[in-house]
This record gives sequence, C-alpha cells and structure tokens, in this order.
Amino acid sequence: MFSITVRDHLMVAHSFRGEVFGPAQRLHGATFVVDATFRRAELDADNIVVDIGLATKELGDVLTALNYRNLDDEPDFAGVNTSTEFLAKVIADRLAGRAATGALGESARGLAGITVTLHESHVAWATYERAL
Repeated sequence: MFSITVRDHLMVAHSFRGEVFGPAQRLHGATFVVDATFRRAELDADNIVVDIGLATKELGDVLTALNYRNLDDEPDFAGVNTSTEFLAKVIADRLAGRAATGALGESARGLAGITVTLHESHVAWATYERAL
C-alpha cells in the first residue's frame, strides 16, 4: 500500500458534557496538528498516490470551516462532545467527500482510504481510518 501524508493545524474552542471530562467540561481551547494520510494499492498513471498540492489545499479548506470556531456554537455539532477522536472522523469524512466529488483530482478516485490523526500534544493523539 502506498501513502502520502499532508499536515496542517487547527485551533478551536469547545466544552464537554460528562464527569469523565473533568475540568474540560468548561469552555477551553484546543490546538491540533492534523495529519491526513491518503492510501492506495497502486500508483496512478503519474506514479503518485494523489496530488500533494491538492491534498494540502483540500485539507486546509476542510480545516478552515472549523478553525477559530467555538464548536459548541456550530449547528453541525449541537449536543455532541467534539472529542479529538470525533473530530478526526469529521475531518476524514469531509476529505472523503471531497475525493468523491473530484476535488482531489481524477486520480483520487483510485484511493483506498484516508487516515486522519489529530495530535493534541507531543505525547497524545487520536486517529480515525476509513476506507473509500
């Protein structure tokens, strides 16, 4: 399996419901380093997984819709604990949607999967993997 990974970052505010979250139940900020990995079994006709420039642009566009937002105020997340794991899935699903519409280029139609990792710090991160 071949893969490429592009990286960006995301800054949000949010709060959680539930005692398991302790002080994070209060409104707080979070900054994530975001890695998006695109996989395919065989390279395309140009010997690439997907255009890195397009992958970088589309990841940035997906993150722009979330960046510098209080996720508690976003209608898409009403009543949802926007955990790191949950946000990794949201980003992966949105990237998959862009791949399906051709925003990542025609060769992206051959992708087998997308993995998104959100790094909360240098010692903690969460990942979501999905097939395409």
